[in-house]
Amino acid sequence: MISLEPLNPARPGKHANIAIFVPHLGCPQRCSFCEQNAITGANHAPPPTPEDVLSAAEIAARSLGERRKEAEIAFFGGSFTAIRRDYMLALLSAAKEAADRYGFHGIRCSTRPDAVDSETLELLSAYGVTAIELGAQSMDDGVLQANRRGHTARDTAEAADLIRAGGFELGLQMMTGLYKSTAEGDLETARRLIALKPATMRIYPTLVLPGTELARLYDRGEYCPQSLEQAVELCAVLLEEFRRAGVRVIRLGLHASPELEKKRLAGPYHPAFRQLVESRVYLEQLLRVLEQSGPGEYVVEVDPRELSIALGQRKANLEELARRGYRVTFRQRLEDQL
Repeated sequence: MISLEPLNPARPGKHANIAIFVPHLGCPQRCSFCEQNAITGANHAPPPTPEDVLSAAEIAARSLGERRKEAEIAFFGGSFTAIRRDYMLALLSAAKEAADRYGFHGIRCSTRPDAVDSETLELLSAYGVTAIELGAQSMDDGVLQANRRGHTARDTAEAADLIRAGGFELGLQMMTGLYKSTAEGDLETARRLIALKPATMRIYPTLVLPGTELARLYDRGEYCPQSLEQAVELCAVLLEEFRRAGVRVIRLGLHASPELEKKRLAGPYHPAFRQLVESRVYLEQLLRVLEQSGPGEYVVEVDPRELSIALGQRKANLEELARRGYRVTFRQRLEDQL
């Protein structure tokens, strides 16, 4: 009998974002991979207004009920702190009004590492922003330059220090499989990001979308995207790295949308990418235990909420275990069912 510990032992309640997308706004240039309309599903929608923020917050408050106390109004998509200042403050004013009215946990925004300074952080704090995410993407300056990011790894480190010193929750975002990157380089990026002491991480495998520089490189045979298997294998390693460091990985893979599925030209997309990665983590953890005893029959107890992850999509983990000589039966841990 083997008891497999849950991947998320604390089992916190699912976090909720009231997401407001500001695609491309504030971005000084277009990165090699960027096509925000496909990524966000915005489909050329006009920029959000303060009224849109209030309306989205009201709808979310009704649907979330008491869970609204855990929710954040989140400005995603572009570089929030680099948009026109009067527009940014108008959106923030509406968000603060909504957060105060409905009792949301706070306000979150994402931005570029080179669009953070002390003055901007003071403004964000005054309007109730509690968490700031930086689109670091890579900590390799050569990769950043090749993908037209327009900032350096040092910019990310300096911005992260300012954010933590300002009392904000720090979130970081990275991409795997970028043009000119390697799996080893992506792992090094993860370790350098861990050193910046973020509270949260988002990991996005790179996709090839139409109209991007990456699509032109792909068409010319100059860029080869990760396969789904390569992305899953690497992200499983990254997920364990971040968890060992106590960093919550709050997203793995782009949010699934019909727009993204329709437009994607190439790259490791799957609508349940996180489940694929977590299943791989389970498989690797279990193999480390089983290999100490060798092939045979085993009963493995798991947290009932993670049974599908342990089995793998279409029971892929069971099949792989059987291929290696391990006949495994997964059983829900009894104490977790009480």
